[in-house]
Amino acid sequence: MAAAPQRPRTRTASRCTAETAHATHRFEVDGFSLHAGLGGGHFIRSAAFTVGGFDWCVRFYPDGLYRADRGDSFCICPELLSEKAEVRALYHLRLVHPTGDPWPASWWNTPTLFTTMEAGKNSGLHLFKYINTSEMEASGYIHDDRLVIECDITVIKEAQVAVISEDLVVPPSDLSVNFGKLLESEEGADVKFMVQGEVFPAHKVVVATRSPVFKAELYGPVGEGNRECITIEDMQAPVFKALLHFIYTDSLPAMEDLGGDDKEMVKHLLVAADRYAMERLKLICEGVLCGSLDAETVSTTLCLADQHNCRKLKDACIDYINSSDRINEVVESQGYLHLKRACPSVFVNMWEKEKVTKYQKI
Repeated sequence: MAAAPQRPRTRTASRCTAETAHATHRFEVDGFSLHAGLGGGHFIRSAAFTVGGFDWCVRFYPDGLYRADRGDSFCICPELLSEKAEVRALYHLRLVHPTGDPWPASWWNTPTLFTTMEAGKNSGLHLFKYINTSEMEASGYIHDDRLVIECDITVIKEAQVAVISEDLVVPPSDLSVNFGKLLESEEGADVKFMVQGEVFPAHKVVVATRSPVFKAELYGPVGEGNRECITIEDMQAPVFKALLHFIYTDSLPAMEDLGGDDKEMVKHLLVAADRYAMERLKLICEGVLCGSLDAETVSTTLCLADQHNCRKLKDACIDYINSSDRINEVVESQGYLHLKRACPSVFVNMWEKEKVTKYQKI
């Protein structure tokens, strides 16, 4: 009897992927010493923040987690606020030095089940960390009576299983990369911008497409389409270079951190974005500055926001000044004197808003 012919083997494949949602919350504790003596077991919550559709906060125990604690250490831990919820998540807690450096002894954990399914019970509260207060004061992490805590939460969503197709995988768009290379290569450039004696070759059609002001200048009735070189006044060469980078790549140049120089660059870019009607760049710069306010520069930032009609940034500056217990530092800064001279109207509005806020609290 002849053997049955062997049928082709069927091969199939599938892939399981873990979808996640990630966010970082920065919790600033001003007046650290004023919270001492609250008593073990008593805590202060940060503002709520949302990750993966769930509400979270950071708990800060100034004198320790338990009533028997002596008050020489403080505790921090993440807390799931959403009621009747069950979430698998990773967390990362760290203290931040005034220089911006995180404390080397920060804490990661493996995926943990957070649940609030039972009333009055929160499974995440056992994840507390004790930190010696004196050590943190000596190492500078408690500076000017201020402690900064950062908490990363990564919510692990339900696993997604999909059949793996044998079709070719299409890579993500590299349009911005290609345009960035076009800018670097200068190939086909048909216009040159002169800024502080430095020449920047570019492509008229690209620049005009990204900015209506450049479009009017290059192609409009009052444009200079027949000119091969245009001089840009009242702008620094590095700022124009960063502006061109955004025009071609739709992204800001790489910045290591938001130190003084980088912050000044963002301010100059905001001015340039307003000048050339590039609303997306203006909003990006506005958002970056909102997240990097400090007592020394908040007044000059407020003046800048008022001059360039940045409502979100203006409100953030006023709220920072009115809510900060470091108001003396703000008032003594050079930027505050500039604010009073250059923007008297916003100066008046700021204090009127503070009075309204205080009245509402009474």
